[in-house]
Amino acid sequence: MRRWILRMALLPFLMILLLSGCAKQEKIPARGEGVYQIYYLNSAMTRLSAQEYRTTTTDGERLIGELMECFQNVPPDVECQAALSEKVVFNGFRQENQVLYLYFDTNYTSMKADREILCRAALARTLTQIPGVDYINIYSGDQPLMDGNGTPIGMLSAADFVDSISDVNAFEMAELTLYFTDEAGELLYEEKRAVMHNINTSAERVVVEELIGGPEQEGLRATLDPSTRLLNISVNENICYLNFNEAFLNNSLEVKDYIPIYSIVNSLSELSTVNRVQITVNGSQDGVFRDTIPLSGMFERNLDYIGEK
Repeated sequence: MRRWILRMALLPFLMILLLSGCAKQEKIPARGEGVYQIYYLNSAMTRLSAQEYRTTTTDGERLIGELMECFQNVPPDVECQAALSEKVVFNGFRQENQVLYLYFDTNYTSMKADREILCRAALARTLTQIPGVDYINIYSGDQPLMDGNGTPIGMLSAADFVDSISDVNAFEMAELTLYFTDEAGELLYEEKRAVMHNINTSAERVVVEELIGGPEQEGLRATLDPSTRLLNISVNENICYLNFNEAFLNNSLEVKDYIPIYSIVNSLSELSTVNRVQITVNGSQDGVFRDTIPLSGMFERNLDYIGEK
């Protein structure tokens, strides 16, 4: 109850931290074929505005540079503003697998918070259209971009951002069923919880973040290490795609190997939008959880691990 009251008290301060939730699975413009959407800001600088751009460039590195040039320079006949402040200098990029690292000078973090979040979204939506680029990772100076808690923002995909963030102060109550474990760490037990959250944050993200936060009910124990960070989440055709940081694999809680996995899967499966779950760590499916559970496949709800109170 104390945690719920704290949430209510902190609602006015949650706006910036919760903007990057995926409230719904958006249709992202098709990649390739020489047609791309360059994302700018509208004249009031309150939302994204997409402008079509055509090119014959197919080389990946040249295409990245070309789209970044367009991103920074709004055509004179378009009533838009560049998402990136003119005071910010773009120092270059590098690509590693499906992640595109973008390097700006330290002026990047001097942008106002609302504009920076819009810029972040515009960069992700513009550049992940490029074949072979699924995520971006932003650096300011030689440091990765941090959130308000001093935690690296990490990899961002287009699906992490909603198109409209005009109702950033709107919240709604969600009734969740979460699964935690007990002292034995061998079975999962449900905890019903009412959570007030920003309407721009998806129920799937709320479920996972509540699991990371741990149980409120007496007698239950956490299933995920509190240092675990959810980097990305999206849902497509009832499959929930989760991308965690490396702390997910470093889970040292004294619970059975399957408990953390099915704490997540069974909790998400309580939502009507999720039938299966795919888990990656830093964008890779090659990990093996506790050297026993490969992450390469899909996970489905498993009632065998749910105990009765």
